[in-house]
Amino acid sequence: MALLSYDHGVSAIPLLGQAIGDNLGSTVERFPDREAIVVRSQHRRLTYRQLWEEVTHCALGLLAMGVNKGDRVGIWAPNRYEWLVVQYATARLGAILVNVNPAYQEPELEYALQQSGISVLFHAQGFRGLDYVAAVANVRSRCATLKSVLLFENDWDQLLEQGSHFSLALLQAREAQLHFDDPINIQYTSGTTGFPKGATLTHHNLLNNAYTIGELLGYTELDRVCVPVPFYHCFGMVLSNLACTARGACIVVPSEAFQPRAVLDTVFAERCTSLYGVPTMFRAILEDPQFSRFDVGSLRTGIMAGAPCPIELMQEVMVKLHMPEIVIGYGMTETSPISTMSLRHDSMSKRVTSVGKVIPHVEICIRDDQGRVLPRGTTGEFCTRGQSVMRGYWNNLEATRMSIDEAGWMHSGDQAVMENDGYVRIVGRLKDMIIRGGENIYPAEVEAVLHAHPDVSEAHIVGVPSRKYGEEVMAWIRVRPDVRIEVSELQKFCHARMASFKVPKFWQLVEAFPQTVTGKVQKYRLREMAIEILGKEGESEATA
Repeated sequence: MALLSYDHGVSAIPLLGQAIGDNLGSTVERFPDREAIVVRSQHRRLTYRQLWEEVTHCALGLLAMGVNKGDRVGIWAPNRYEWLVVQYATARLGAILVNVNPAYQEPELEYALQQSGISVLFHAQGFRGLDYVAAVANVRSRCATLKSVLLFENDWDQLLEQGSHFSLALLQAREAQLHFDDPINIQYTSGTTGFPKGATLTHHNLLNNAYTIGELLGYTELDRVCVPVPFYHCFGMVLSNLACTARGACIVVPSEAFQPRAVLDTVFAERCTSLYGVPTMFRAILEDPQFSRFDVGSLRTGIMAGAPCPIELMQEVMVKLHMPEIVIGYGMTETSPISTMSLRHDSMSKRVTSVGKVIPHVEICIRDDQGRVLPRGTTGEFCTRGQSVMRGYWNNLEATRMSIDEAGWMHSGDQAVMENDGYVRIVGRLKDMIIRGGENIYPAEVEAVLHAHPDVSEAHIVGVPSRKYGEEVMAWIRVRPDVRIEVSELQKFCHARMASFKVPKFWQLVEAFPQTVTGKVQKYRLREMAIEILGKEGESEATA
């Protein structure tokens, strides 16, 4: 009988039955004088004792404002130390933190405020040319639940001062009412197929995912983790912040948003031992003109996630960035986020051809469209079950039922294959699969071939409409700096390595790709741009 595509993570380490504030408090007791956070762009350094004091004052300030358990508190800002303080302060209050994407425009901000029912909003002055103050003023009258707005640059010190005079006993009484299954966070999905959905996550979801990842990375109080990924996303808030504070490690923030030079300078100056990023971030760091000036020898590990990693990039990261223990992680916001991860000492091939194995305390399986678990080696939809799965989408029961089935499985929408040894390969999104004349083409497979070309820095594959075949394959290519390449050479390279029907018909050489704040390439925008370039029928040539 064929082995089925099902696996579960076993561990001798039990799940944590704690609220986030209790966990932070235990870390403070163990490591009061060790650095907890370093935010270089704000010249801020806090020990765990100092972080606890600021979190306490922030929580008391919010209590004084009338924030109750279950109230939604929004935060709209790039990476800064106040973000961290608010994250833990709301957790200690039992308020639900709503992460608002720093890149949101006014309509998206208004939707998040209204849909989640935010009553208090923290925000920065602005970000990348967007005036947050003006945007909030423009939408505030249409957001009935929004009672208070706090601008970090003007109102932060006053909030902490107010909190320093409020009764600590009231906060302690509130904390005594909390349960680790209480919802504590709403994170909005990208919304590329409609309005964003608010994944609602609990103390138990987030803390245990973070603690497990910290364990797998071998984190101790001696680690210093460089965090260029945004806090608003699970990568920053959970895998960075919570994973560090659960272990007593230090969170080191290079800048408000990703800047390759700032990362290099931070790793060198702060002697960071771990570095996070998506593949495009690591590529930008390696291609920085001043890369050779920086000693990065303190690094040992880190996480690369968010997109497939070409083997050439992994080799460079392990050698040039001195990260022999870097791992690949896979998951989604709705699963807190990680479901599978490679191990620090896995072979190179395992780290680039898979997204690792199931992590402890989580179940995974690969299923067909009838819900049947498939034999290993067969392509189907990746599903996850366990303590990491969200409570549901905020105020959206229909979307929740479409994503979490009656047995508790969270359906990812990703096409995957589980090998006999339990390692999982993600071959593409269900919606991204290209069907050309009845042949199924997985973009990840074509991208892997193109990334093997020595002159290709990044490659992204999308399907475009075709009268003859239904869809055709289009490649978007960024070559390495100071390199020129002919499309004919790329076509020849592909024909030697894959079936002809998989070889892209259309090619676009570009210097940059549209990206989210987390650095993920927006493939839906590439499709839209492709249709604009090629025409709706996709039957004209594009090679430059």
